[in-house]
Amino acid sequence: MTVSDDQHATNNGGSSVLATGPALVRLAVGTAWRVSSWAVGTYVGTTTRLVNAVVSGEGVTPVLREAAATAREEAQRTLGLRPGSLGPISAALDLLMPRDGEQNLSPAELVERGQALLQRSLDVTYEERSHPAYERILTELAPDEARILRLLFLEGPQASVDVRGTDNLVGDATLIAPGITMIGRHAGCRYVERVPAYLNNLYRLGLVWFSREPIDDHSAYQVLEAQPEVADALAEAKRTKTVRRSIHLTPFGDDFCRTCFALEHRTD
Repeated sequence: MTVSDDQHATNNGGSSVLATGPALVRLAVGTAWRVSSWAVGTYVGTTTRLVNAVVSGEGVTPVLREAAATAREEAQRTLGLRPGSLGPISAALDLLMPRDGEQNLSPAELVERGQALLQRSLDVTYEERSHPAYERILTELAPDEARILRLLFLEGPQASVDVRGTDNLVGDATLIAPGITMIGRHAGCRYVERVPAYLNNLYRLGLVWFSREPIDDHSAYQVLEAQPEVADALAEAKRTKTVRRSIHLTPFGDDFCRTCFALEHRTD
């Protein structure tokens, strides 16, 4: 194709775009106006209903769920889409909704539940088979985290070390590598690199705690301090040292393992 042919094709393409441009603009403006008009109306209506729900002591979750369902239907109708074709828009609406088990209770409902708990505490015939949080906790654990809990239950507290450096003359210690441990390997975790995240989650759930005190087994620290990650951390500063720590199950974690994993402490 010559330069003149190329220019001719470009001009024809430009003419085609210019010819269809006004129609596209009118379509876009019309669609945007319909969506905007519906969105403003829905926002005002939903906000009013939410305020009324809070003032009257009712829960706001049903209002939010109804608003999300309406949003999907209106967006599909306005944009001419098939049901279920919203994709990311529908997913974004789902994020606004409480998850299963999260009821987003109103202040009045919270007080009502609190009073009910106190009433049950006075009922000598009421029996609680296990802590009510255990069922939720099980849904928030990775399989590797279950293995870590089993190790701590059966083998007891595990060794960990912090690596600190003192490069300045004052002797102030700076933390180079916190909480190095072999707990993932001892537990047989599949994803050993995720152990720091696993431990953070177990701590968040109240199942483990990090002690500043070492365990009595000094040989465990000798093996741990010989690991490559400890050696690499010690090499990051001129003057370094390891500080011995430990990782324990909490009493809550101990009862969780006994109840949910049917474990019993070893007697040997």
